[in-house]
Amino acid sequence: MHRPSVPEDLDHPETLWARAATLAVVAAAVDDWDEYSWGSHGLQCWNEGGSYWWRLQLFEGGRALLCGQDSDGSYTHDGGEQIDFLAGGPEWLPWERLRDDAEGNLFGFVYWWQDGAWARAPYPEKMQDDGLEMAMNWAALGDAAIEEIVEDLVARTETEVDPAAAVRAFIAAAEARTVGAQDIAALLDAVCDQDSWYEVRPEAALAFAAKLGLTAGDRGGVAVAS
Repeated sequence: MHRPSVPEDLDHPETLWARAATLAVVAAAVDDWDEYSWGSHGLQCWNEGGSYWWRLQLFEGGRALLCGQDSDGSYTHDGGEQIDFLAGGPEWLPWERLRDDAEGNLFGFVYWWQDGAWARAPYPEKMQDDGLEMAMNWAALGDAAIEEIVEDLVARTETEVDPAAAVRAFIAAAEARTVGAQDIAALLDAVCDQDSWYEVRPEAALAFAAKLGLTAGDRGGVAVAS
């Protein structure tokens, strides 16, 4: 990714959703440093250590919103003035929530997807970074970005198992909305050490996958984009 990032750095929102959901499903199964929640504003992640946060929301008509901040990588002010990350945003965005976040100085990046492309507000000329690469390096274009997810998830296992194939298979199932109990089991077997001190909860993972719409042809009431 560029630093600061540009719209062309980001992969398709459906692809990002499947990757983000994979991280969230594993976090639902084991105790994790990241806390994921799902609600009317989409899928949200807060790092327990306060290093970063992000939110991904999909809308009718194939639209999407991605926003967040990295505590170390995001520059939120320019010349003493808070950067307006919402400038030029389309009217369909959830403006009330976004304005509240902006007032709380929670943004380091805000991207919206419409008409087949990502867009964002213009950045100040001397802005060093928006923190997107540090907070969400797995959101980059192409299959290679999945390695970032694999690297993150492999920390949960103390075995010699290579989880890459299982992670890629689960992401594909998540994007197709065909996730079942067997997909959950295969993923957790690959990235979790079954004999370790922590509890592995496949039932919780499957329940969260269902909430995210990974087990059906929709996503919280939002039809799958073609």
